[in-house]
Amino acid sequence: MTLMLGFGAHKCHFELMNRLTAEDRARILHLLCEGQSIRAVTRLTGASKNTVTKLLIDAGKACADYHDGNVRNVKAERIQVDEIWSLTYAKQKNVASAKAAPDGAGDTWTWTAIEADTKLIVSYSVGGRDGECAMWFIDDLRARLANRVQLTSDGHKAYLEAFEGVFGADVDYAQLVKIYGSGPESAKGRYSPADCTRIKKTKIEGNPDMAHVSTSYVERSNLTMRMRRFTGLTNVFSKKVENHAYAVALHMMYYNFVRLHSKLRMSPAMAAGVSDRLWEVADIVALIEASEEASTPKVCGPYKQRDAD
Repeated sequence: MTLMLGFGAHKCHFELMNRLTAEDRARILHLLCEGQSIRAVTRLTGASKNTVTKLLIDAGKACADYHDGNVRNVKAERIQVDEIWSLTYAKQKNVASAKAAPDGAGDTWTWTAIEADTKLIVSYSVGGRDGECAMWFIDDLRARLANRVQLTSDGHKAYLEAFEGVFGADVDYAQLVKIYGSGPESAKGRYSPADCTRIKKTKIEGNPDMAHVSTSYVERSNLTMRMRRFTGLTNVFSKKVENHAYAVALHMMYYNFVRLHSKLRMSPAMAAGVSDRLWEVADIVALIEASEEASTPKVCGPYKQRDAD
């Protein structure tokens, strides 16, 4: 689908119509999927902020429901898991002094699990970084897998209890821990990560192939998500944790089904056998419309009393 900017002819249309057309919805969702903030989308399209926000919520709900029902029984060999930080409304250290901070404000973590060969995001979860959230995430991951897999995570302690409680011995699990050193003098004071000096691979359960103990693919996937939504040094972040979760669901749907993977030359969903075709943003709009139609109450006609026999 061709992305068009500067919809001057559509500006009045957006504000005068109570319902966006499917084409209008697809344009807005495409901009959101490519990392534009809600305010930027309103400037580019002429749609009101409330209109864009409601569409994001509707799309997030529809995408989450579709992922939950269809990304199941996935045949995989190697799964990599990781968690990525973002913020909701304000950074955790500023929540106490923030004005009218909503529930859930502060640090927000997104847990992701990717299949190394197909690059499919099998499972994801939004919440904290504690053991309870780790358990919920790993339990959801296992429910979507069709076979025994090799799993790799970083050294986060919450994974140990979660994997043991959910998988038991029915998994080949290893951890990869990166050891960081201090950066050079020239880099001090700049926003840049420390240098990774070495890595440590540890077998935790089963018989994992240590040559394939890696978190590179999931970290690269998280980088894509950060560049499009979790840009912490800009204003592209959510003010409510619910909207943050909906934005994540929309991104995951776009990544799995719509975005063409350059190396695979198909979408991750196609590579994993979850989809038989490359989706378009219009297909996400169709999910929203189907959800709206299902939730709309049917209007019955006037009651007609039967004639007595």
